[in-house]
Amino acid sequence: MRRLLAEFKASERHVCELMAVPRSSGRYRSRRNDSQIQERLRELAREHPRFGYRRLHLYLHREMGVNHKKVQRVYRELGLTVKRTRRKHLRRALQPRPILTAPNQEWALDFASDVTAGGQRFRVLGVIDRFPRKCLALEVATSFPSRRVTRVLERAIAAYGKPQSIRSDNGPEFVARELRKWLADAGAKTLYIEPGSPWENGYCESFNSKMRDEFLNGEHFYSLKEARVLAERWRVYFNTERPHSSLGYRPPAPEVWITNNMGKWESGKQTTLPTFPLPRLRRDRFITRCATLTISLVQITGQATARCACCRAEGRPAPGGPSCGHRRCCL
Repeated sequence: MRRLLAEFKASERHVCELMAVPRSSGRYRSRRNDSQIQERLRELAREHPRFGYRRLHLYLHREMGVNHKKVQRVYRELGLTVKRTRRKHLRRALQPRPILTAPNQEWALDFASDVTAGGQRFRVLGVIDRFPRKCLALEVATSFPSRRVTRVLERAIAAYGKPQSIRSDNGPEFVARELRKWLADAGAKTLYIEPGSPWENGYCESFNSKMRDEFLNGEHFYSLKEARVLAERWRVYFNTERPHSSLGYRPPAPEVWITNNMGKWESGKQTTLPTFPLPRLRRDRFITRCATLTISLVQITGQATARCACCRAEGRPAPGGPSCGHRRCCL
């Protein structure tokens, strides 16, 4: 309406009649104030530059209680829309895969590569559990012989348990005789994809695209050690905080807090949370029983005397005289 008034120099009544809009609606000016949401949305967009409005809405809903429609409107007004280039894929007949129902049924392995500021190329080995979409390991190195891949899998199995099968491509690191023998001894089957068919390992390919888009392309590595530290930090963030659309915008392994039998806090265990704050504990668990001190203030030679219960029962002298050492014997 404002554009028509400016271009054609027509009256407000005429424009409203042509558009079939009431004059009151044409004169309406919004009085809503979205400055607080805009400021917070800019901060979140700087922290997560590759997140769309759906994932950013999770943070704003948790903090301010706003709905997704308002977040989408403000997100577009600020021009924060993330443009993604979609590749054209040919339709192929895919073989049906077994439906996973529990963790450690199938792991997926794949590599991604990047370069440091000094020009040193390195590779990143990712180990993904397909069922919970959890990243079990991110190993950074310049080369990956079969022994290094074996060590990475040994640490993952020690931490999360043994998988039933492992899916990977036909790279020399994965088809090595030593690695296949070690997997056979461990009781894990190998599922190799067809050559030139990366879509058969789609979960790991999807993870690599997210890692490159959100982590590798946004960091400037000055050394290989820095890349290892930042990769491990991003792996923990990916598992415990990053919302996953396939999991209902929840992280695959959210960090929780539980208490052990001694009442100390521990983190990182996925179990049902107890009542928070801590349930009231009985006092006799922390306070030891002690005898009541019977203090008798008797003036003897100008000194006050006080004896505990056991000293008084055994007829020991008061501590005001010769030191008996039994003043705190019952505590």
